[in-house]
Amino acid sequence: MSPVTYAVRVADDPTDREACFAVRKEVFVVEQGVPQDIEYDAHDAEAVHVLAVREDGLPLGTGRLLHGEAAAAKTGGDLTVGSLGRLAVTQEARGLGVGAALVRAVEDAARARGLAAVDLHAQTHALGFYERLGYVAYGPEFPDAGMPHRAMRRAL
Repeated sequence: MSPVTYAVRVADDPTDREACFAVRKEVFVVEQGVPQDIEYDAHDAEAVHVLAVREDGLPLGTGRLLHGEAAAAKTGGDLTVGSLGRLAVTQEARGLGVGAALVRAVEDAARARGLAAVDLHAQTHALGFYERLGYVAYGPEFPDAGMPHRAMRRAL
């Protein structure tokens, strides 16, 4: 079987944005049971969204970057730190490096905006994934959407 070829890009147009939201619905709402009314928020309008797409156009994953005032509540008020969130990879794309590629694309978007670091709130089962990408956990475990999370940060 040949390897899956995919590209990661900033989701600038409405079609790409809808693909991002569809992946989030599949992973968070359907698979993990996150209520749809908390999955989508006002930050989606100003966030930088990234999208991984297979060469035939099938969406494989997404993530978003909050920056400036939109990220302040998640970063302790530090405007030099962005907030990576809503990272989701479809079941069929897991294990292909899509998640890591999306994280790096969010970090590139953060660097392009002059940010010094990226924070995220990781589901505790995913701590090892983010640690392998250079993120360090801090603070206590906390619930988010009914699941245990930890805050993590990586300097850029």
